[in-house]
Amino acid sequence: MFQRILIANRGEIALRVIRACRDLGIQTVAVFSEADRAAAHVLAADLALPIGPAPASESYLSTSRLIEAARRSGAQAIHPGYGFLSESARFARAVNEAGLVFIGPSPDAIEQMGDKVAARRLMAAAGVPVVPGSPGLVTDEAAVRATIKDIGLPIMLKAAGGGGGKGMRLVEADKDVGPAIRAVMGEARSAFGDARFYVERFIQKPHHIEFQVFADQAGRTVHLFERECSIQRRNQKVVEESPSPTITPQLRAAMGEVAVKAARAVNYTGAGTIEFLLDNQRNFYFLEMNTRIQVEHPITELVTGTDLVRAQIEVAAGLPLPFRQEALRQSGWALECRIYAEDARHDFAPAPGHITRLRLPEGPGVRNDCGVQEGGEVSTYYDPMIAKLAVWGGDRAQALSRMRRALNEYEIAGSLRTNLEFHRWLMDHPRFSAGDYDIGFIHDEYRPSATDAVETPLLAAALAAALTSARRSQSRPAAPLDTASSWKTLSRLEWLGRR
Repeated sequence: MFQRILIANRGEIALRVIRACRDLGIQTVAVFSEADRAAAHVLAADLALPIGPAPASESYLSTSRLIEAARRSGAQAIHPGYGFLSESARFARAVNEAGLVFIGPSPDAIEQMGDKVAARRLMAAAGVPVVPGSPGLVTDEAAVRATIKDIGLPIMLKAAGGGGGKGMRLVEADKDVGPAIRAVMGEARSAFGDARFYVERFIQKPHHIEFQVFADQAGRTVHLFERECSIQRRNQKVVEESPSPTITPQLRAAMGEVAVKAARAVNYTGAGTIEFLLDNQRNFYFLEMNTRIQVEHPITELVTGTDLVRAQIEVAAGLPLPFRQEALRQSGWALECRIYAEDARHDFAPAPGHITRLRLPEGPGVRNDCGVQEGGEVSTYYDPMIAKLAVWGGDRAQALSRMRRALNEYEIAGSLRTNLEFHRWLMDHPRFSAGDYDIGFIHDEYRPSATDAVETPLLAAALAAALTSARRSQSRPAAPLDTASSWKTLSRLEWLGRR
């Protein structure tokens, strides 16, 4: 087993890896940019090293600085977390060439699945169903129109090296083909340094279902069931749950078998995710493979009783998988809400800032993977995620009630805005409560005014208590001068409600 691991990441995933290492008795090395000098993951690690200025391109995305930090610290392995360089074959290869262990799949597997067009071909050859589309890359408008002639409209244009909802455009009308091509190529070139793209048929209001897969160095491969990821804004996930309220046991078994087949097709090692689109006839199609641990892995851990990050480390050290397929079960129900510093009322735009107050929910079945601390900052330089709030219940109804309670206990104040009100609105929505939703849910149901009636129960209770106190004080002698009046208390609470 490794004695020391460097974590090439920040925020809540860095803290998650630190905790898994602590369970294994492994020392941890954090890295930080100038903007993260006092960040929570820096304070939690055994050792922390600076790696450059605030921009990610000069710090968290610098292969040379990360490897040099690993050498200086005496780490034997690097855990990339998710995002940043976690799916960079070049980085994984450089780590291995430096005599270190990359905690993840092989560079070849990352390369094969990172190129979306190559991955489609590979999956089709392995017997995995793929969405109808162009046979390969398309280079101009004529090629796009030829594909449209074969599969019809609407279509999706997708960047070959894309991910995270970027480099994608929906084309529903013939007149939109040219502008969509230019938009996809521009965004793909900017985000991934690769303007290549391909075409897929657009599946109307599908479900986004992903399967967690895991394999060890001996080739033993399992799946740990599914996660429903259909609550999305701008093609990015906001809420996930497991099991999916949509699929049947028979469909679950079929999709799980295909997910394992897909992982084996690239000789996969470690944790990965096979993502599918499920249409309204319950046909499922391969979407992509994420060759890393996922943001939403906590809900799989809650329903299977596993520790996926610990298993990543063990498998990278050469140990066998700590679980067998026949022993894995889904028990109960889990939900996860991604808590972002963003303004849901303005198209979920990032709204970072300083945190003056942070109170996390607690109690039975509640898990917080939080990457910030009171007095800290959600930086403009990085993803605005604050935390992941996950809950477990014996069934979906209990999980929903626990999530409502946990969201109502959550307190974040400061110069930032959060999407907590959006999550409270969502958990009370009749369609979501019934499990009746698809990828189009937010587009169809959410409006900025939807959260007008959503109020924090803590604030409502405080206002009620203050009003009661005000009424009682009418029949009492005047309060001493050093006691705050009820009216002053009410004005402060009003300010609290506007914070």
